[in-house]
Amino acid sequence: MIPPQEASARRREIEDKLKQEEETLSFIRDSLEKSDQLTKNMVSILSSFESRLMKLENSIIPVHKQTENLQRLQENVEKTLSCLDHVISYYHVASDTEKIIREGPTGRLEEYLGSMAKIQKAVEYFQDNSPDSPELNKVKLLFERGKESLESEFRSLMTRHSKVVSPVLILDLISGDDELEVQEDVALEHLPESVLQDVIRISRWLVEYGRNQDFMNVYYQIRSSQLDRSIKGLKEHFRKSSSSSGVPYSPAIPNKRKDTPTKKPPRRPGTIRKAQNLLKQYSQHGLDGKKGGSNLIPLEGHEHDFRVKHLSEALNDKHGPLAGRDDMLDVETDAYIHCVSAFVKLAQSEYQLLADIIPEHHQKKTFDSLIQDALDGLMLEGENIVSAARKAIIRHDFSTVLTVFPILRHLKQTKPEFDQVLQGTAASTKNKLPGLITSMETIGAKALEDFADNIKNDPDKEYNMPKDGTVHELTSNAILFLQQLLDFQETAGAMLASQVLGDTYNIPLDPRAFLLTWASSLTMPPVIEGWLWVPERVQETSSSATSYSSEFSKRLLSTYICKVLGNLQLNLLSKSKVYEDPALSAIFLHNNYNYILKSLEKSELIQLVAVTQKTAERSYREHIEQQIQTYQRSWLKVTDYIAEKNLPVFQSGVKLRDKERQMIKERFKGFNDGLEELCKIQKAWAIPDTEQRDKIRQAQKNIVKETYGAFLHRFGNVSFTKNPDKYIKYQVEQVGDMIDRLFDTSA
Repeated sequence: MIPPQEASARRREIEDKLKQEEETLSFIRDSLEKSDQLTKNMVSILSSFESRLMKLENSIIPVHKQTENLQRLQENVEKTLSCLDHVISYYHVASDTEKIIREGPTGRLEEYLGSMAKIQKAVEYFQDNSPDSPELNKVKLLFERGKESLESEFRSLMTRHSKVVSPVLILDLISGDDELEVQEDVALEHLPESVLQDVIRISRWLVEYGRNQDFMNVYYQIRSSQLDRSIKGLKEHFRKSSSSSGVPYSPAIPNKRKDTPTKKPPRRPGTIRKAQNLLKQYSQHGLDGKKGGSNLIPLEGHEHDFRVKHLSEALNDKHGPLAGRDDMLDVETDAYIHCVSAFVKLAQSEYQLLADIIPEHHQKKTFDSLIQDALDGLMLEGENIVSAARKAIIRHDFSTVLTVFPILRHLKQTKPEFDQVLQGTAASTKNKLPGLITSMETIGAKALEDFADNIKNDPDKEYNMPKDGTVHELTSNAILFLQQLLDFQETAGAMLASQVLGDTYNIPLDPRAFLLTWASSLTMPPVIEGWLWVPERVQETSSSATSYSSEFSKRLLSTYICKVLGNLQLNLLSKSKVYEDPALSAIFLHNNYNYILKSLEKSELIQLVAVTQKTAERSYREHIEQQIQTYQRSWLKVTDYIAEKNLPVFQSGVKLRDKERQMIKERFKGFNDGLEELCKIQKAWAIPDTEQRDKIRQAQKNIVKETYGAFLHRFGNVSFTKNPDKYIKYQVEQVGDMIDRLFDTSA
């Protein structure tokens, strides 16, 4: 049970809470009544505002619409006025721009192009809106006049400012810079920068707005003329320089620094100049095979006189391999070579200029037209060189053909640059240089073959044979010609190969098989005393054209040189038969063989011959020795008189019979007469080579002195005559002295 006190307290607590809840409920009722009243008031206010807003809207909207209409009308009026001003301006374009157009664009290109833009817009407006308007014809005429003025200005700028490139600048452009310590690029300024910019703007306007391509024809005609004249000027510069100073020389360009190293004259590839230098060297006494890098034979005595004599004849002979050659030919050759290089450099520069002025899709065609005159001139001159070489071959004037070699070599070296420059041009343009190269290779190969045949078939003319048995002019000419080929080994090899391959630039996949076939097709000389000039077995080479092309050309040229030497030997044998005296014939062959051998040994010819004929040197030495032995047999008619086998036999201390005394007298007399006769005859013969001359004298002297000494020892003290001085005319040493004076016209 809950105690009464706690229950009473619990009741009072509950009653207090109830009272509080009633008070709260009463407060809430009062608040709700106030909220309802406020809501009613707000609704009343909003209803009043809505009513008023509706009235305001009904009043303002009509005003707004009227205002908007007024604004639209104002804008239309302004646009109409603007359009009227714009249209009216087209009617004033002709009068506003006529003066500027009439005065032309010179010195005011920017303003002029601005006026042309206005005229063009006027033309477009009248064409679209009033095609029958007289104003259209007026602005059209003004536009055409303005376009013609721009075309005329383009032509005028190009004509006035396009200058021929000076030969000095061209030489600086193409000369080698390997010898310079400081290398500076030589730039060509075809047009001043300000003029170039004007020309570019005019060309772009004519293409874009003028719808005109005639200016491209004007451009290529003017630039073509300048290019052609520049190359011709370089050629004329060579001619004038050669006539005045002998060496066309390119000094440093004017704008170079003073401390710029001076350029050396461009190398001149002349061939006759080389022969003339040989002649100059032969006329001096400093030839030791070292000075100036010379690989020539040291010359002494008769050999010196002979070489000077025959080189002079070679340079002036009308029928020799250097016939008709003079320095002018070298000038023409050098000029042509430099003109080819100049064309490449100038054409490259022209394309760079053209690329800035001519639209891209017209550049190749315009460039093709631009270079035609200069290129045709070069090709025509090249064909003239080929034609001259062809005529020279008919005359057996192989010196003129030598000009083809440096030119052909240069054309081949320049061909990659040519091909790069001519990219995009017509096929007929690209094929001009290969066609010229083919023509030169054909005529060069023809010259080489004809030269070999000419060496073989050179007639035996008694009046042309050296009376002293020295080296024949044909031999010196042949060797000199072959020495010229050393500078053009690959060129000459390619010439020979082109005629068999039928393709100038392709090397066969099997060079060994080709070379054997080609060698067998040559007209090789027959066996000469057991010696036949034929190529030895061709070694295998790489199947890659790049790895064997040089070696292949060398083998071809080696085979050709062997052929020439074989033909020369055949001819020399034939010529030697002109001599009635077999001994002089032997001396003649000895001198020629020895000259050939020494010439081969003292130059690169021996290495070139050895490529296909490794026994050549040994074979020549054997032939030289054979001729010495043949010569020595001429002394048998002297020594046979006193030889042991032909002497009378008698007993010592026994008085000689008349028959025996007479026989001894005949032996002495025969020896004396034979000795005197041979010494008199052979004294006038010549052996230019000092070493060979001394060798032959010494060998013959030993034989004769030994035989005569034995004979004199046996019969010198025999009483076979009352007048011994009549028969014993010479002592042994005197005989030796007489032989020592053989082959010496000055003795």
